[in-house]
Amino acid sequence: MKKILIIEDDKMIKTILQFMLNREGYQTDFAIDGKEGMEKLNSFNPDAVITDVMLPYLSGIEIVSLSKKLNPNRPVFVVSSLGNESVTIEKAIEQGANEILSKPFNPEDILEKLRLAFLAEAV
Repeated sequence: MKKILIIEDDKMIKTILQFMLNREGYQTDFAIDGKEGMEKLNSFNPDAVITDVMLPYLSGIEIVSLSKKLNPNRPVFVVSSLGNESVTIEKAIEQGANEILSKPFNPEDILEKLRLAFLAEAV
């Protein structure tokens, strides 16, 4: 069972993602800020990370960078309400983000991107 860490301070988004991911057979854990997210990267050791950009303590960009340092092959997906702000997208990609999704997003899109990332990993 693949493990997904969601780092998101919006409770509604966390609830929706948890429901969708658990329904698909993923094991999930959550963090509400960047500091807790970093702790769970180490303790939960997820197979993939979904992080918001705007977080207390550490930004999603910092999470991407630290996650990739711990495991360069781990897929990291960034969700942002900043829209297509090119600087944010550029920074996230520079740090190794696999995908950038703008809020509001369709949770099915994240499921499909996870499936593709795990499929590519298996090849």
